[in-house]
Amino acid sequence: MTEKETMQRNIEEFSRLQNWMLLIDKESDAYKSMKVRYIELKIILQSFGVNLTELDRIKE
Repeated sequence: MTEKETMQRNIEEFSRLQNWMLLIDKESDAYKSMKVRYIELKIILQSFGVNLTELDRIKE
C-alpha cells in the first residue's frame, strides 16, 4: 500500500468514526472507546501533514 493510499484510508476512517461519535452519547463506553481511535487517527493524519481544520467535526 502506498503512502497516498494509507492516508486516504485513514481520512475515510476518521470521517466515518466522527459520524458514529456524533450519533451516540458522549458518556457511553462505546464513545470513550471511539475517542481513543479518534485521537490515534488525528496523530496519524497530522504526521502525514493533513490539515484537520475542515475534517475534524468533533474538535476535542
